[in-house]
Amino acid sequence: MIRDTEVTRLIVEQFSKTFLEHIHIDVAIVGAGPSGLTAARYLAKAGKKVVIFERKLSPGGGMWGGGIGYPVIVLKQGHEILEETGTKCVEKDGYWTANSIEAVAKCVAAALDSGAQIFNAMSVEDVMVRDGRICGVVVNWSAIMDVGLHVDPVSIEAKAVIDATGHDCDITRIVEKKYGLNTPTGKIEGEKSMWADEGERKTVEHTAEVFPGLYVTGMAANAVAGAPRMGPIFGGMLLSGKKVAEMVMEKI
Repeated sequence: MIRDTEVTRLIVEQFSKTFLEHIHIDVAIVGAGPSGLTAARYLAKAGKKVVIFERKLSPGGGMWGGGIGYPVIVLKQGHEILEETGTKCVEKDGYWTANSIEAVAKCVAAALDSGAQIFNAMSVEDVMVRDGRICGVVVNWSAIMDVGLHVDPVSIEAKAVIDATGHDCDITRIVEKKYGLNTPTGKIEGEKSMWADEGERKTVEHTAEVFPGLYVTGMAANAVAGAPRMGPIFGGMLLSGKKVAEMVMEKI
């Protein structure tokens, strides 16, 4: 016989145990898109304690829908990073294509298999700062924030925080407002219009530490630096995720 309350107990007990095991971590990644998942995979494989906080129920960011809803993504570079997850990439005329649904599923699985933890439906609403350095994130359930309930969040300590929130660069906006950034103006420069070639190059180039302990990756890097968007081509995202993982590993 199935006991309904036993189902309740198991869910609450297991999640509570997992959550408490991750209130002191090495790296907090905000956003489970392609760059965040890639960074998590490399960091976790290197033995770092990593958590991705994803505000939506489903990880994967903007990769699910491919281009205009067709479940196909394109890569000009970085296909080997995707192939490491077991995703099949098909080459034609110097480009690679992959099924977007397969790519997301295998990127998520690869991050988890490497030892990273993903907390979905959980939003980061602030950061922790000590002695001028980011030292953690402040989290709440997305549903609470979406309906505007006055419910206080809780804190997670982290040695480094990666903003992988995409076009919105949510975490960097918080830090910009309260402290300023290590950018030429001290501010977010703002994303520019579509230019795939330039956007792909710049997202890797602008992957950086923009405040002590805070790194930007993927589309967030371009938004902060004032570089173009690039549409449904994802090699730069993957390379940016790998680069930020390497940068963080050098520091922690």
